[in-house]
Amino acid sequence: MSYEVIAIGASWGGLEAVGTLLEGIPVELEQTIVVALHRAPDSARGVLEWLLQQHIGRPVTEPDDKEELGRSRVYVAPANYHLLVDGGRFALSVDERVQYARPSIDVLFESVSEAYGERAIGIVLTGTNQDGARGLAAIKVRGGVAVVQDPRTAERRQMPDAAIAAAEADAILHLDDIPHFLYGLCCR
Repeated sequence: MSYEVIAIGASWGGLEAVGTLLEGIPVELEQTIVVALHRAPDSARGVLEWLLQQHIGRPVTEPDDKEELGRSRVYVAPANYHLLVDGGRFALSVDERVQYARPSIDVLFESVSEAYGERAIGIVLTGTNQDGARGLAAIKVRGGVAVVQDPRTAERRQMPDAAIAAAEADAILHLDDIPHFLYGLCCR
């Protein structure tokens, strides 16, 4: 199977978790990585990218509306915008919050599932609500891969627990084991 997009969602404790995950992902993975991380609506543009860029060698940016997805890149949803993927391009939305969040993990994951189907991988990490559960289920239903951080190892386990209840996860892993799992999926 040729996977094209890895979508990652996190909330409480997510900055550290996402940084750790990205740091562990081998450079051989050429997939586009898209991240929805709950953060304050007034977060300054560029700060999250800068923080994550400290962990990895691949470019980290906030995409603009209608920007094309690039391979071997990491894109993070801008503060106070839903990030969607449509036809190989990003779309930004200020629609209502979902699960009290904008960006919403569900919105990102659902758009990735529609655009990429079985070529998508969704990963739910630490967090305090149920955002991401419905979206991860959508990825799984369309033939993609569903990965969840082991709730026992998450800073906040509500999001991983909700994801496990909503979707038949292909893997429930310690954060440090997810990069190896991705390598096995994408580089074999």
